[in-house]
Amino acid sequence: MQNRVSLCLSLSVLALSGGLLSATAARADTGIASYYWQGQSTASGERFNPSAMTAAHRSLPFGTKVRVTNLRNGRSVVVRINDRGPFVRGRIIDVSRAAASELGFTSNGITKVQLAVLD
Repeated sequence: MQNRVSLCLSLSVLALSGGLLSATAARADTGIASYYWQGQSTASGERFNPSAMTAAHRSLPFGTKVRVTNLRNGRSVVVRINDRGPFVRGRIIDVSRAAASELGFTSNGITKVQLAVLD
């Protein structure tokens, strides 16, 4: 019983310290990426710059660096999260036009990607 309580307390402390969140965020997610280019304010308060290596993600903290790999051609870029989205079912990230260009999918508009959160 005492071991169970210790385990529960350890997991609670780990979860509160962000250890479980970090372990979850560190895994690679796979899904569909799209891109956007319109000038607008971002959810972080920055002005959107289509030439910057930035992206929108639903839950990662602003400032998080993410490696985005296009699974169709193997190209990858590192982007900084500065906005919220995408708000289309099935999509996991919206990247700037510059990032989409480097990834090689501006003509298609969407592509299958793998995301990896960088430390």
